[in-house]
Amino acid sequence: MAIGEDLAGAVGRITAPRRARAARATRHLPLAPALIMLFLFFLGPVLWSVYSSFTNAALTGDGAQNPQWVGLENFRRLFSDPNVTNGIWLTVVFVLGSAVIGQNLLGLGIALLMRGRNRWLRGTVGAIVVSAWVLPEVVSAFIWYAFLGQDGTLNQVTRALGIGSQDWLYSSPMLAVIIANTWRGTAFSMLVYNAALDDVPTDVQEAAELDGATGWRRLWSVVLPLIRPSIVTNLMLITLQTLSVFTLIYVMTAGGPGFASSTLPVLMYQQAFKFSEVGYGTAISLLLLAIGAVFSFVYVRVLKPEA
Repeated sequence: MAIGEDLAGAVGRITAPRRARAARATRHLPLAPALIMLFLFFLGPVLWSVYSSFTNAALTGDGAQNPQWVGLENFRRLFSDPNVTNGIWLTVVFVLGSAVIGQNLLGLGIALLMRGRNRWLRGTVGAIVVSAWVLPEVVSAFIWYAFLGQDGTLNQVTRALGIGSQDWLYSSPMLAVIIANTWRGTAFSMLVYNAALDDVPTDVQEAAELDGATGWRRLWSVVLPLIRPSIVTNLMLITLQTLSVFTLIYVMTAGGPGFASSTLPVLMYQQAFKFSEVGYGTAISLLLLAIGAVFSFVYVRVLKPEA
């Protein structure tokens, strides 16, 4: 009897690790459909884009039927193309103007101004700002096109005041799209900073006030360091979102006049779908990805929390 019990215990000790490994393996089976979908619809297109950037893939002609491997030819052409150089500059200006300066600072400013205000005022301002954010991008673009166009609302007002008028979308296309994107995206930054400011301990601010720190001093030395992680997160998210803005610019200016507002997403679209050079267009998309990585690296290095 004792021998049988010992044998059963030995068998149990041997099979237990196997059952544990089997349980761990089957535990991840429900994730398989999600992982397959993620690969097909996210990782798959990314890998295809990387591969296509090294080919002469096109929408028509031989490049559509039988794409050929061209190596670094697309990238050599890319860095010698003045339109791409101009697109890089305009993309950086667009991100700095509408995301880093516009949405980020304006969102922080609104969040700070709403601190301590009554619930009705905060709700009204929040609803107005968020209403611009929830509008589809194409609708926002048409609103600003109607406002800044040659016969738009702004020119109607300036003519009535005797100031004169101009075609803002022709004379200042980048300023127009920066203002439009700032107006549309500020709500996200405002919500992020509202949540971050709610987590700032009031006793710390009160202690700084008792020490004689002014409002600006408390903001710079107390509040901003405490919400630094939220600042980094917000900057990363709105930068990546702004880098990918296409519809707003294309509807308002179509990248013009000429190439005066052709940021990299617009240029990528034109090369891939207007001129049918898919391989060259995907090479521009990888350049856009690299710019996003540079911005993220700078944010993390400059604004990383102190140890």
